[in-house]
Amino acid sequence: MNYLNETIDSLHKKLADKELTSKELTDQTLNGMKDKEKDISAFITVNDDAVKDAEKVDNDGIKGSLSGIPIAIKDNIVSNGIKTTAASKILYNFMPVYSATVLEKLEAAGAINIGKTNMDEFAMGSSTETSYFGDTHNPWNLDTVPGGSSGGSAAAVASGEVIAALGTDTGGSIRQPASFNGIFGIKPTYGRVSRWGVIAFASSLDQVGVMSKRVEDSATVLSAIAGHDEHDSTSSEKEVPDYRANLSKDMTGVRIAVPKEFWHEGTNPEVIAQVNKALETYKKLGATVDEVSLPALKHAVEVYYVLASSEASSNLQRYDGVRYGFRAKDVKNIKDLFVNSRSEGFGTEVKRRIMLGTFALSAGAYDAYFKKAAQVRTLFIEEMNKVLEDHDFIMGPSTTSTAFKIGDKIDDPLAMYMNDILTIPANLAGLPAASVPAGLADGMPVGLQIMARPFNEQAIFNAAYALQEENKFYEQIPTALKGED
Repeated sequence: MNYLNETIDSLHKKLADKELTSKELTDQTLNGMKDKEKDISAFITVNDDAVKDAEKVDNDGIKGSLSGIPIAIKDNIVSNGIKTTAASKILYNFMPVYSATVLEKLEAAGAINIGKTNMDEFAMGSSTETSYFGDTHNPWNLDTVPGGSSGGSAAAVASGEVIAALGTDTGGSIRQPASFNGIFGIKPTYGRVSRWGVIAFASSLDQVGVMSKRVEDSATVLSAIAGHDEHDSTSSEKEVPDYRANLSKDMTGVRIAVPKEFWHEGTNPEVIAQVNKALETYKKLGATVDEVSLPALKHAVEVYYVLASSEASSNLQRYDGVRYGFRAKDVKNIKDLFVNSRSEGFGTEVKRRIMLGTFALSAGAYDAYFKKAAQVRTLFIEEMNKVLEDHDFIMGPSTTSTAFKIGDKIDDPLAMYMNDILTIPANLAGLPAASVPAGLADGMPVGLQIMARPFNEQAIFNAAYALQEENKFYEQIPTALKGED
């Protein structure tokens, strides 16, 4: 099965018409993964029960559009009976006894969990290089990173191993790898999708989303996983539309805001050229494009890393070597158990953020750092919502560059943090946002970022679909895969 040439709709038709069984599709998916994984390394764990799950779907009959469709799951989304590690040594052997709500919803829709994808440890990173299980490679150039933290999910989709994958986005962890891999990725409005069963990084920022080669496939999956969950008090009770059925390419009268702050001085000129080309396409389709200013954006990275690290330092307290996960050996007392288990179990980047967050929350630093960052976050929300009162979208580059070489930035935390400079604002404001392929720069994909009003994911799908159908980027085959088609 070559997923590069398929959509969820086309697969559903083959399954419904009995041209293909779910078991056959799952077998073909697993075989394709074996062939590509030696180059890509997108997965940490393959679901040993995937074929058995597919047989059950065949016995029950193909019903909804996701019945029998294999989908990859980021490895910080817990799965009953399937190892879930968050790409960390401290959870290297963790076997959950329940599944996250998003996974339960997918399984209720008949989707097959094909396996758990690689990621930056505890979703802390922008390159999938902080994973305890090794690097994932970008299928456009195997020497480059796939982005992060949802790099495994992005690479699995871009390489054609799967049709769609779930990721999580705390500061750009869906959109940045989507941009680097030339696929579509959407982070819904905060609260649109349940976070119950998602291993927490920063609880006020984390959001589950979808990655796929085609916009319409993400629309189908998001409709299945979105909605209120009694287990998650932050999940919204707003009705979930059928995003796929409501797709439209009509951009007549649409107003697009482009913040001048998004044209970062360090942005690759070729990236800017491709984004401008996409904006010109919208103009041809009947939209207007206005330059606006969002002054608070210049503080985005600092605000994000204070708030996210503070929340992380609290969320990661539970990993102590007592109840589950890695436990240090040869300890003499409970203090040694805690200290040694955490020192040996956490990677460098996770330790760095725990220390930063603990400092920001300390009595002597709280007012100067955490409180101030929270106040500036409020300015973000006010500025962005004000722009969206007069505009349908805020658009700009998803990233300042194309995918960089593996090893180039891993030893420079500040350089790595700057990868999120354009994606962070949507998380701080809780807005829905997506990255859609805009073109190629020096042979590597470039993404256009689209943000919209809260709970207006439909508008994002429509705008992304309009661009997709104009540039047909989905026809592009990643460089490292050419000759396989």
